[in-house]
Amino acid sequence: MHNNNKGLAFMSCLSRLRSGDGLKQHPLFVIVFCQLLGTSLWFTPNGVAHALQQEWQLSLGMLGSLTASVQLGFICGTLAIALSGFADRFRASRIFACSALVGALCNLLFIFAGDSFALALFLRFLTGLALAGIYPLGMKLVVSWTPHKTGQALSWLVAMLTLGTASPHLLQGLGHALPWSWVLLSASMLAVIAAWLIACLGEGEHLPKAALRRSGLPGFKTFKLKPFRAAALAYFGHCWELYAFWTLTPIFLGQLFLNSDLVSSGLSWLAFLIIAIGALGCVLGGRLSREFGSARVAWWMLALSASCCLIWPWVSDAGWLLGLLVLLIWGFSVIADSPHYSALAAITCPREEVGSALALMNSIGFLMTVFSISLSTQLYPSLQSYISWLLLPGALLGLLTLKPLLQKDPTHPQA
Repeated sequence: MHNNNKGLAFMSCLSRLRSGDGLKQHPLFVIVFCQLLGTSLWFTPNGVAHALQQEWQLSLGMLGSLTASVQLGFICGTLAIALSGFADRFRASRIFACSALVGALCNLLFIFAGDSFALALFLRFLTGLALAGIYPLGMKLVVSWTPHKTGQALSWLVAMLTLGTASPHLLQGLGHALPWSWVLLSASMLAVIAAWLIACLGEGEHLPKAALRRSGLPGFKTFKLKPFRAAALAYFGHCWELYAFWTLTPIFLGQLFLNSDLVSSGLSWLAFLIIAIGALGCVLGGRLSREFGSARVAWWMLALSASCCLIWPWVSDAGWLLGLLVLLIWGFSVIADSPHYSALAAITCPREEVGSALALMNSIGFLMTVFSISLSTQLYPSLQSYISWLLLPGALLGLLTLKPLLQKDPTHPQA
């Protein structure tokens, strides 16, 4: 009888999950958790970069091309969503779930692409295309469930994106004795779980579930709004710095510990820590935004990461302890400003165009990352630590364009 009761309780719990009733009690937790699982697909080759370089005979530039291919796929996907109004015409939860399944499959097939680098690039492109249905649509889901806590909620969402980005390094550190393919297999399994949970959750009632096709180009007209344009331009500069830094993190660590006995698994753990600490920055920034507003928090964090860009060439030669400390500060601040651009953009554009506007902003922002990643990986052998100065203009652009929003911040509780 006791076992029967346990079985009935389990079936009841499973039934509630399938219906979404249990998940809807904590929608924000479910969305950000699924964001973590789904975005684990993003940097999988970077997590196993050393093994790929040895087994597939890849140069640093070729590894950069794999990352740039994901970014390019993401750009094409978000641009298609923005131009078509797709995100505002169909249920965001269904787009998210389908995208996570497609991304999981493409990521899994990458394991078998060793004989053709062109095929590997194409599969990473398709993975990026799928991620376009995960990240921006995750933002829309957050707005649909928690419209009055957008800044804080998006901070949690980007925190999970950060952990998802760092997760391949964690998986590699945990399974350093296993074949590198297990990292990609694990990430694909996590994305499948994300698809199932989001499909069960559905979406909130605070945004229209569907919108009719509107005349013109959806999302583009929002750039006529000065506050939205300011947030978007700052986001573009932020993107120039962010993904190049994440791509270069294992390389910076290799430089710091060049003459050390630290094994590759140790470097994987450190890379995970430096990227993942950005999740703490996002959460802390979200809490600060409730008191000071998103514009100020974004400006402070961007100023901190810009300082790290500036001083890195000297710090990298001053010993591994100081270098590691600066990398941790850099990792903390480089992503902490990101959710606040989305919060500022979401609150300054028409409700019926939130999905398209955010997707367009993401698309242009990630176009910046293709150039910064490609340039930084190609030029690193020549510039070495001075490559950080290549990232500095993005941070400076963000600081400059955020200034008008510091005076009149639409997210400030007293504005």
